[in-house]
Amino acid sequence: MPHDVNLIATIAVGFVLASIFGYLADRLRLPALVGYLVAGIFVGPFTPGFVADTGMAGQLAEIGVILLMFGVGLHFSASDLLAVRGIAIAGAVGQILLATLMGMALTHFWGWSVGHGIVFGLCISVASTVVLLKALEERNLLQSTMGRVAVGWLIVEDLAMVLALVLLPAFATVLGGHADTGHGDAQQGPVAIVLLLTLAKVGGFVLMAALIGPRVVPWVLIKVARTGSRELFTLSVLALAMGIAFGSAAAFGVSFALGAFFAGVIMGESQLSHRASTNSLPLQDAFSVLFFVSIGMLFEPTVLVERPLEVLGVVVVIVVGKPIAAFLIVLALRYPLRLALGVSASLAQIGEFSFILAGLGATYGLMTTEGQSLILAGAILSITLNPLAFSAADAIDRRLRARFPVWAVNFGKRHERVLAVELERIRGEAEKREHEQARKITEFVETFPLFSAIDKEDQEELLLLFVPLSAAPGDRIIRVGEKGDAMYFLVSGTVDVHVKGTAFSLEAGAFFGEMALLTGAPRVADVTAVDFCNFLVLYQRDFRLFMSRHPEVRAAVQAMAEERLAMNRAAATAAEHGDERLDQGAAATDR
Repeated sequence: MPHDVNLIATIAVGFVLASIFGYLADRLRLPALVGYLVAGIFVGPFTPGFVADTGMAGQLAEIGVILLMFGVGLHFSASDLLAVRGIAIAGAVGQILLATLMGMALTHFWGWSVGHGIVFGLCISVASTVVLLKALEERNLLQSTMGRVAVGWLIVEDLAMVLALVLLPAFATVLGGHADTGHGDAQQGPVAIVLLLTLAKVGGFVLMAALIGPRVVPWVLIKVARTGSRELFTLSVLALAMGIAFGSAAAFGVSFALGAFFAGVIMGESQLSHRASTNSLPLQDAFSVLFFVSIGMLFEPTVLVERPLEVLGVVVVIVVGKPIAAFLIVLALRYPLRLALGVSASLAQIGEFSFILAGLGATYGLMTTEGQSLILAGAILSITLNPLAFSAADAIDRRLRARFPVWAVNFGKRHERVLAVELERIRGEAEKREHEQARKITEFVETFPLFSAIDKEDQEELLLLFVPLSAAPGDRIIRVGEKGDAMYFLVSGTVDVHVKGTAFSLEAGAFFGEMALLTGAPRVADVTAVDFCNFLVLYQRDFRLFMSRHPEVRAAVQAMAEERLAMNRAAATAAEHGDERLDQGAAATDR
């Protein structure tokens, strides 16, 4: 080929193999994530055939990390987390500690250092949000009490791993690793000072994100949404995600992952968060696939043959040790048996954060290639076995209920009732907000049937274009001869319209001012508020933009404008004829 196509080859082959193996995994009733990892193994340096550019794949994986963490932040719900905090925070922290100790005990038998053991234990202590959500959706459990507790639990785990990603560079040398030789700005000095500087930078970033982000990001999204360009809106969402992630890393020294997470959290507060999530999802999915493919490239299949006992030990800790720890913690917190078993099954796997943390550990000399291969092997096998964990949880639940029916039914019932009431309250508030938005759209369409033909998403977009305006009795809204710069939709109240000596009234549901926007001519009428009025105003630029995208609405407005123009002409002609008759009558009287 005439030029370097490593990037194209890496993306093309990665996508092709990921789609093939992802489909095969789905047919085998396995998560597609398993197929993506296997695709990475096939294009990695440890298998024959095509070998992808590992450097290119690493950078693509970094983009995948940014978009993954952006998605986590975008769906982060503080209210849901607060509702399940009694079980999620204590449970997640306790389970991470116990799982990390299990990992350290395992690596101690292998002769690894304490630092390597801590990083390895942290890697196998956190479950995959992607795998969990997929499993809950397949079982229709996402909105159940168990599902929401499991999601809250994983949010706490994700936050703990974000903290670990921030602190690991500061503690690398203490744990027996080294500074990142690839970055000249790596911090040196006593651990306490380095830790304080790191936390100060993170605190500064969080403070800036909390104070400035909610004011700037929603404003930018609304401004872009009002352009009506969907591709520009999607581009702006990605620009904010990538820009905040890169900017935070450059200015504050925090990880791309943390910056992207807070970008998602900030954007999640916007009323356009759902649309932002929907529009960015395809790219998020695509680069997430490349992330898992690049992780698979690091896996050395020979580890299954050369170190089968080590692989078995890792899988046992993930699939058996972690669930048992979570099960005992939930019971110790006095929550029901079924909830404890469901959460345990949800945590019987590891995923994306394990890979991110393992990669960072390798950068600082705290994770060997062998350790990464063991983590990858544990991830692939635990994700493959995860459906069996849910089946096993159901079987154990049935047996315990049959053996100890009174205890199984009554244990933790009070805590479950309190939790269910709180979750129902939050769900009711969310439904109320959605209902309120739907009510606004319904009332808007009922008031102005002109817009009933456009779909719901465009109706929501149209509401963003409108600027609310109110007027008191006697206020002049439009004057004859003015340049037309807006169209007015009357939500409530009554206005008087005076056109060339004729007058008529308009009430709620009417609109006016469109004629000057369509023709470019000056205003031909005076419009005055009769009582207190509320308007929705569509200014000229937004009017032209929306009408160009919805020709059926423009045709209806054009027809109404032509009808009014004909009425005005008829009224003017009648007035002229009336004046002539008056003049003739006066002349006859004079005679």
